[in-house]
Amino acid sequence: MIRWPYAAIVMVAVLTGCATGDWSSDTPTKGSAKLSRATRVNLNKQNVSDLGAPSDNLWLRIRDGFQMEPVDSPLIVDQTVWLASRPDYVQRSMKRSSPYLFYIVQEVNARNMPTELALLPFVESAFNPQAKSGAKAMGIWQFMPKTGKDFQLTQNVFRDERRDVLQSTDAALDYLNRLHTQFGSWELALAAYNWGAGNILKAQKRNLAAGLPTDYWSLSMPLETRAYVPKLMAYRALVLDPAAFGVTLPDLENHPYFIAVDVNNDIDVALAAKLAEMSVDEFKTLNPSFNKPVILSAANQQILLPFGHAEVYQENLKKYNKPLSTWTAVKVAQTQSAEATAQSLGVDLATLREINGIPKGMRIKAGSTVIIPKTSRRPGDISVALAETASLSLEKPPPPKKTKKGAAGKGSGKTKESKSASKGNSSSNNAATQHKSASTGLAKSAKKDPIKTSSN
Repeated sequence: MIRWPYAAIVMVAVLTGCATGDWSSDTPTKGSAKLSRATRVNLNKQNVSDLGAPSDNLWLRIRDGFQMEPVDSPLIVDQTVWLASRPDYVQRSMKRSSPYLFYIVQEVNARNMPTELALLPFVESAFNPQAKSGAKAMGIWQFMPKTGKDFQLTQNVFRDERRDVLQSTDAALDYLNRLHTQFGSWELALAAYNWGAGNILKAQKRNLAAGLPTDYWSLSMPLETRAYVPKLMAYRALVLDPAAFGVTLPDLENHPYFIAVDVNNDIDVALAAKLAEMSVDEFKTLNPSFNKPVILSAANQQILLPFGHAEVYQENLKKYNKPLSTWTAVKVAQTQSAEATAQSLGVDLATLREINGIPKGMRIKAGSTVIIPKTSRRPGDISVALAETASLSLEKPPPPKKTKKGAAGKGSGKTKESKSASKGNSSSNNAATQHKSASTGLAKSAKKDPIKTSSN
């Protein structure tokens, strides 16, 4: 039976235990500032089995780090009731969070931030790493394209780091920290994350001009942003007292769920999953950023694997003596049809279209990178230059030119001069579409869970 959920808001949690300190490892990492702090393993030099970790309850650690004060607001009550009435939805999203939460909590603690922020992906995406909004926000943290670029999240043919759990988490927490420094309040920082810092500043100026307070609860804002903090506080209440929601939290141990394994040679996604003895879907759950069926060794790539599967992967990789990758990439020198490109590269047209997502009737623009099967002519791994800058641009072909009629056609009373004067002007249509982005941060315009009415 679900108890009255308001108790989850006003209850003060009494924790009888304390989580152990941060799990750490002496594992060396490559010298790149962009690398995550996930435990990383170079399989050429290290053994996965040598790594160990303490075990404890991660939920206790999350509760122990709560810092935000619940407000006696009907908005929070409404969102709490909404969650309480959907235990199946909550259970699914909780299960999806299991592989990622330790890393997120680790990063939140490293920045001395409230652990409520580790629950924010529940609000943003229900912890679905493949989530995409109507405004083209992506990943568990729902980064817009422009904001992703502002935080150096690579978005190219091969990968979209807005979906990369590690890179996007680091970027989101850095962004939230910046907003907190700017506004001095986690509630306002969260509102700016959702609506944009510029919009929050404008709302504050309006309140100042009217002699009103400028805190989160006093500002006029869109319905989505108004409900944003209450949604997070409802999840806070759920974690404090899951029984009140008819939910059983998944067992989460206080140590890494996965480790990052260096990719020393290009490898097909399907083969990497096979060597790790995981299904492709399971593999993609931890590695959702890859856009193509090949993972590149260039650009300092890595794959995430659960500890046990990482050991299996390492052993199977040692025994594997066939090519690891069946795909390569080339840059198209001139704008041409897919048919002409396939013919010039000596590849199957259907394969070229499918692997690169090229619709019929579209041309490939010069400078684009296309993925093709490896051949004896192109046996090597994909270069660093292509791995970092690859893009694919398509366009519609220009309309066919009108056929000119003869100068003295039958029944024509027009002179040669009049025909010359009436030559038609042809114009080509530009098929490029404007890429929608947030002007001042993550002003996301579409969410899966509207207030109290979501059917997820």
